Amino acid sequence: MDTLDTLVSTTPLTTGLLVIDSNLQIIAMNDAVRQITGFPEDSLLFRQYDQLLTQNSAESCLMASIRNNQSFSKLELECQTVAEGIISVQASILPLKSKDASSSGVVITFYQSSLPETCSLEDQISGEKGFDEKSRLQAIFDSLLDGTFTIDNKWVITAFNPSAERITGYSAQEVLGKPCWEIFRSQLCRNGCHMECSIIKQEPIMGNELLITRKNGQLIPIRVSSAPLFSRSGEHIGGVESFQDISDIKNLTNHLEERFRFENIIGHSKSLQKIYVLMDSVVQTDSTVLITGESGTGKELVARAIHLKSKRKLGPFMPVNCSAYAESLLESELFGHEKGSFTGASYTKPGKFEQAYGGTLFLDEIGDISPAVQVKLLRVLETKEFERVGATQFIHVNARIIAATNKNLVEEIEKGRFREDLYYRLNVIGIELPPLRNRLEDLPLLLENIMEKFRIRFDKNIKGISASVMRIFQNYSWPGNIRELENILEHAFVLCRHEVIQLECLPEHLWYDLDTPAPIFTAGENPVGFAEKQHIQNTLKKFKGHRGKTAMALGMDKSTLWRKMKRFQIN
Repeated sequence: MDTLDTLVSTTPLTTGLLVIDSNLQIIAMNDAVRQITGFPEDSLLFRQYDQLLTQNSAESCLMASIRNNQSFSKLELECQTVAEGIISVQASILPLKSKDASSSGVVITFYQSSLPETCSLEDQISGEKGFDEKSRLQAIFDSLLDGTFTIDNKWVITAFNPSAERITGYSAQEVLGKPCWEIFRSQLCRNGCHMECSIIKQEPIMGNELLITRKNGQLIPIRVSSAPLFSRSGEHIGGVESFQDISDIKNLTNHLEERFRFENIIGHSKSLQKIYVLMDSVVQTDSTVLITGESGTGKELVARAIHLKSKRKLGPFMPVNCSAYAESLLESELFGHEKGSFTGASYTKPGKFEQAYGGTLFLDEIGDISPAVQVKLLRVLETKEFERVGATQFIHVNARIIAATNKNLVEEIEKGRFREDLYYRLNVIGIELPPLRNRLEDLPLLLENIMEKFRIRFDKNIKGISASVMRIFQNYSWPGNIRELENILEHAFVLCRHEVIQLECLPEHLWYDLDTPAPIFTAGENPVGFAEKQHIQNTLKKFKGHRGKTAMALGMDKSTLWRKMKRFQIN
């Protein structure tokens, strides 16, 4: 079952669960939301959150969670219902973080604030309804949705509610009277854990995450809050801790990150998200697609992703680089030829249009084909038929056409090098891929993905890149786009002998402007320091000596830049 379905279906029905993306749209909900509010699923999904939660009560917390990764618990929110109008619910808001620590959205869990009717305190004390104070408190403790337990001053567990039993796998009888560290077995147990901090500092601690070990040995991520316990006389008598199993939320974070992937296309920038939405629509049809973008932006990856997501995914994906063939050979490559149709045609050969039957034909570098081939290709797109070179029998086309080019075809049309009617036949659905320099917010995701591939290929445990390397990457123009990024990281993996890629592992042209002569190091000279000095000098030159702009471009404070200038004797 899909992770998202598992999360929604296994959340207790007493608790409403909403998943809201970074655009504040509801993208998932469980059945308890319908039970609490009366709204059917199709009236809420992909609608703004304020269809359900009022802006006044929820907006500030949602934005703080999305922008600053803040968590909230025990919030009183206003919820729209069909039968009762606006009701009050008690809610928790948890951010969903992607691998680069940015927010993918939030998860909201909520239930109605009103508890089942209970007797008045006076009635309970007098025993008129047979429900004393202790029984009432025990009922509330047992009904808490979060796992909750208490300990005394000797760290011995004195209470353990049913939710704690469900999360840990231990029954209350198994844990009562035992030290808490024997049950939870976290790396933080007896080493600065939440409860220890709460008891020592005698103050509440909210919302940190850690791993515990269930009875069956399974590691479970939980989010923990703890507080000290005091008697009525003010004596400190132990502590109380509540915890949530966030396994499904962690899994959902990974699931939502798949929204930032389309097969091997990686990124979460706004420009890519628009492309994902467009591609989701494209895969449902057989319409011709024209993919444009600079070299190295991943045009073939997009074409393959569309094919693999489409109903033709079991058919062949047939790529043709149109710039790799002479005019006569390209015609034969596309349409095939009959034996004896020209000198050297010693056998009948089917073309790519035939070989792509039932699948996708990818025409790469379509802007480089000759006018003669353009005419024949236009006829094929119009009639859905073609004939092999030297043949008289027509063959029906049963392939989806995806074309790609790094040229501006509108300019090519104006210069008379590309047919306008062919352009409109190809550009039924246009997808323009942004260059890497225009989506640098995707750089961390791209780096991690490429580095994971190279860790396996080179069998090296390189964990990341240094801050100075990241600054260079962020200030570089990336003329070769993602292909160039892969080449640079491969170069770095070959040279790197440590766990972090440093400046000296990069190709020299990244250290400073291309028109700067290569450095000649003397004995005892530090190449990393030299590269850093050169980089600072070139950035200062770029901003005409303005230290504020230079510091901002280098990602450092002005005082740090001043100290480095003094150390490197830069005037």
